[in-house]
Amino acid sequence: MAEFGRRKKKVCMMCTGATVDYKNPETLKRYVNEKGKIVSRRVTGNCARHQRYISTQIKRARAIALMPYTR
Repeated sequence: MAEFGRRKKKVCMMCTGATVDYKNPETLKRYVNEKGKIVSRRVTGNCARHQRYISTQIKRARAIALMPYTR
């Protein structure tokens, strides 16, 4: 039985070597929920620096119509 309060810490995907770019909306979809909102870093496991970078990339992709603002 699992112990309460003991969870495995999520690792930032960007720190491990993954790349995210506004020109590739397929990878950005991982960080957006079904309503089109940017998912928080508590859920994704990103560090603060990379969460700011990812949100900037999502906003750029939305501005040039690669991603929708809402679903």
